[in-house]
Amino acid sequence: MEQQVSTSPYFSIVSPVYRAENILEELVKQLTEFSEKITPDYEIILVEDHSPDKSWAKIKELGTRYPKVKGIKLSRNFGQHNAIAAGLYHTKGEYVIVMDCDLQDNPAYISELINKAKEGFDVVYTVKKERKHNFFKDFTGAAFHRLFNYLVGNDLVKTDGKIGAYSLISKKVVAAYRDLHDEYRPYLVMLNILGFEYAFLNIEHSSRHSGKSSYNLKRLITHAINGIISQTDRLLKLSIYMGAIYTFVSFIYGIYVVYKQITVGLQSGWPSLVLLITFSTGIILLFLGIIGLYISRIFTQVKNRPLFIVDKTVNF
Repeated sequence: MEQQVSTSPYFSIVSPVYRAENILEELVKQLTEFSEKITPDYEIILVEDHSPDKSWAKIKELGTRYPKVKGIKLSRNFGQHNAIAAGLYHTKGEYVIVMDCDLQDNPAYISELINKAKEGFDVVYTVKKERKHNFFKDFTGAAFHRLFNYLVGNDLVKTDGKIGAYSLISKKVVAAYRDLHDEYRPYLVMLNILGFEYAFLNIEHSSRHSGKSSYNLKRLITHAINGIISQTDRLLKLSIYMGAIYTFVSFIYGIYVVYKQITVGLQSGWPSLVLLITFSTGIILLFLGIIGLYISRIFTQVKNRPLFIVDKTVNF
């Protein structure tokens, strides 16, 4: 009987692309150089997330010069994590490496990621020894990850946000990822939810090749809120605890006021009353807003809209 030979590539590289027109040439050059040292059997999947520059034209050009380069153009901007999802839905490799396109993720570590996976790990995270960002972004990033990991119960809390998208997952993890039905899919959070054996690889974080990050403060806050609301109900539980504490304190204070009124008498005044009403109203509105966010997330989820819509492809 003739043995069937697998036509699947040994590994796939997925990189979401946004405002990267001037980076793609060097990115593909380096990815090709380091991949060829490992095996000639690989694929590079660039997912263009409806970038406003000429990134798609550059991907098409690179696709004609590099047969291993495949391009996916999304019909509109779906966001980085959905762009990663689009790439994962189109991969065929035994291993899949996910990385950003700005070359802060050094392709030289691809061989080390694969070697680590061969030790029996289905997920290999990269941990940056030192992030090449400004102080404000480093500080706020670490603070957010600590809060997020606490609320979500993420096992990766000890990394303090030094884990990025640069990672390797096995074909088995990709298959499990495709079975998820979450409308909002932060890539690293999804890997944590899926489980599987994982390991860490320490790497050096490079400086951005050119341009600047598309993640401004507003987008980072939106991403944080979406991530927390979509992955945990602890905010609702905290609102219950705070409501109980507030009720208890109010009850004790009421007893105290009655006691003082009976024993010494109290002079009536409006400042304390206004303060009490304002504070309690603020607490009520805060938690109504939290409940509203969860209802909004349910509303979005039940629509069951696709994570992404592919407009055009190259070399598929």
